[in-house]
Amino acid sequence: MTKSLTKLWLQGVKRIMSSVPATQAEYLREATKTKRRKRADSVRRAPERAAQSARESGEPRESRVRPRAGAWTKGQWTRSYHSAPPLPGRLVNHLSYGLYVPPTAEKGAGPIPLVVMLHGCSQTIDDFAMGTRMNLVADQHGFAVVYPEQSKHAHAHRCWHWYDDHDTAGLGEARAVVSLVDSLIAHHGIDPERVYIAGLSAGAGLASLLALNYPERFAAVALHSAPALGEAHSGITAMDVMRRGVRHDPVALIDAMVDVAGYPGMPAIIMHGDADRVVAPKNAEQLGQAFLRLNGFIDRESAWITGTLRETQEGVGRIHDYLMSNRRVVRVCHVAGLGHAWAGGDETVPFHSETGPNASALIWAFLRDQRRRPAATARRAAVR
Repeated sequence: MTKSLTKLWLQGVKRIMSSVPATQAEYLREATKTKRRKRADSVRRAPERAAQSARESGEPRESRVRPRAGAWTKGQWTRSYHSAPPLPGRLVNHLSYGLYVPPTAEKGAGPIPLVVMLHGCSQTIDDFAMGTRMNLVADQHGFAVVYPEQSKHAHAHRCWHWYDDHDTAGLGEARAVVSLVDSLIAHHGIDPERVYIAGLSAGAGLASLLALNYPERFAAVALHSAPALGEAHSGITAMDVMRRGVRHDPVALIDAMVDVAGYPGMPAIIMHGDADRVVAPKNAEQLGQAFLRLNGFIDRESAWITGTLRETQEGVGRIHDYLMSNRRVVRVCHVAGLGHAWAGGDETVPFHSETGPNASALIWAFLRDQRRRPAATARRAAVR
């Protein structure tokens, strides 16, 4: 019975098809082929159209096909490695890095600023450069960017040891980054008064370690999705801080880590997503308290000493600016709806999201106004 029904159905289809004029059937086949050709041509030319649109508007626009906006840079990208001072128990300490130099530097414009970008766990420097699109901001404003890369031999997931301030771990990694910066200053025309450090997640943790131990080297620090300072000393305690923030007073912790009276200060911008489930948003509040203390806004009891607070809104970002003598010194930005990712980045790259303001542009807008103060550096050296 089933076979008979199938046969009848096929015969009916044949009769219907035979009733279609040959010219119409040919027309339908040709129209289908034309549509397929147009679709294939559209996909093939999508990157070219996207790039042309970006060039005409002056704004990078994302395309769902390669190349990504982060690749539309005009300067020079160099991959290399730096022979840093050896760590205890290690004869050779090579630090891989990528250096981006904008085209303005190639024209002999004099010493240029440098932003040191420290990636997060499970990231490479290529991921970080593409996802943050910091090189595009460098093109617009004429600064160099260096991306140190954690070795898989040091950590299987390329995490920096931000929580371990021993010479064999985090402090040794910080010293290697400082050695790289000194080399770039000596050989690449970098302005030593305009060197800045920025990081994401574990990279932000190492940036904090650098800010505390080498304030004479950096003019300001940018921390995105960063863990709070002073309580983590192992992998387990680091995870606890990330999930809950520090359990003790962040001001007391920073006083235990640093001689605040002799510390020269460190301007800081702190960005964090309100929906971050990897590093709890509480960490940003505690980091804000720590840097208010380091910059002389509050005393050891968290009582206000000097300065003013200004609150603004930028899209989904709530910004708290702390000013001293009308100079912005600490900025804390909470981004609504942002998870554990770089705000306003290329979301096709892991740990970057289109949500929120453009973090790279916002960070540079803060950093560019900061200079390393020679008088403060001399005071720091005298205290030591």
